[in-house]
Amino acid sequence: MSEYQKPPASYYERHIFFCLNERGSGEESCAQHRAQEGFDRCKAQAKAAKLLGPGMVRVNRAGCLDRCAGGPVAVVYPEAVWYTYVDNDDIDEIVESHLKNGKVVERLLTPANVGR
Repeated sequence: MSEYQKPPASYYERHIFFCLNERGSGEESCAQHRAQEGFDRCKAQAKAAKLLGPGMVRVNRAGCLDRCAGGPVAVVYPEAVWYTYVDNDDIDEIVESHLKNGKVVERLLTPANVGR
């Protein structure tokens, strides 16, 4: 058995993905719950706080993350922390607490059993 080797440092300290998927079939999807606005707010707040760039934070759009029932959702890596948010205050709290300071916002966690 080979010895575990710690992976090299990640290019970004944290990477947040926002589901922006819109289902054509009329099924619930994050796009129906103002996901684009959440993404735009997060990107603007992270930029204003000078958190963006190599070694720091990346804010990305994503297609379906398959957790539609909790929508809108975003996930922060490398911690794999899933959030459900409803307004700008929630996004601001995620940016300040988690992206900037590494502290998970417990009240916004997507329940583990929530899927599609």
